[in-house]
Amino acid sequence: MATTTTTTSTTPGAPSAPIPPMHQSRRARKDKFSRIASQKVIPRVFLIFMCAVFLLPFYWMIATAVKSNVELAAYPPTLIPEEPIWSNFKRATQAFPFWRYAANTTFITGLSILGAIVSNTIIAYGFSRIEWPGRDKVFFFVLATVFVPTPVLYIALFDIFADFNLIFTRKNLIDSYWPLILPLWFGNAFWIFLMRQFFLQIPKDLSDAARLDGANEFQIFAQIILPIAKSAVGVVAIFAAVGAWNDFMGPLIYLQSQDNYTLSIGLTFFQQANARDVQYNLLMAASTLIVLPVIVLFLSFQRTFTEGISVAGLKG
Repeated sequence: MATTTTTTSTTPGAPSAPIPPMHQSRRARKDKFSRIASQKVIPRVFLIFMCAVFLLPFYWMIATAVKSNVELAAYPPTLIPEEPIWSNFKRATQAFPFWRYAANTTFITGLSILGAIVSNTIIAYGFSRIEWPGRDKVFFFVLATVFVPTPVLYIALFDIFADFNLIFTRKNLIDSYWPLILPLWFGNAFWIFLMRQFFLQIPKDLSDAARLDGANEFQIFAQIILPIAKSAVGVVAIFAAVGAWNDFMGPLIYLQSQDNYTLSIGLTFFQQANARDVQYNLLMAASTLIVLPVIVLFLSFQRTFTEGISVAGLKG
């Protein structure tokens, strides 16, 4: 029987020898592994590390909240509480009028959310869905107010609310919740921008079809546009809630009676009242209770928040 011998040419310019199938599969597996590592593993490891760095202050706050005074004085400090004292949270609410201040903060936050939703959606609708002369120029003027620092407005706003007298009580608005709530009912440039960008994504054919059916602008706005823009409305509501709940300068300037204080002011006065012997476990316990509603709010509406932010930035 004749046998055929295959020889491989080593002459320069000759075609290279074929790679054996075993080496090809090994190279394919290596390329696949490197691709998965670069696209999935490395980014996830980096995100987990950054998440741990971000969560470290929150963990330290909670761990400090459940420590005893003796363990707080220990050196080096313990990362994990030896005997957690969960009653510190109850003691923190009794150290100062926590629930009274929580009710005040909740009242201000609720009306601020309502005002932010009503005002910004209506203003953004006028800038995006209704044609009128000079609309874009006025919008750019409104958008330019984003660059005005908020502390610059405090003196002017304080004078306005100090000179404004209520019809029934004949008193000004200082030491009341109105200076903290009313500005949210007149729009915010950044939130107007977000809502306008979202409204621009909605086809105008929907509004034109509704007009042909006899709907007025308010019906189009309330029954067609707003249901579609729920995610953008949710973003504005979250921003307004976090801003009102965490606001410190506003209550510090306008509120004078202790019964009207919010949680941010009450926590500061609790720390100052015990400046010589600060109970850091109770301070951290109260801080945890104050931060908890904001965290729960964001986690509950995280998908709505990210969807509204991403969609609102698609069109300029």
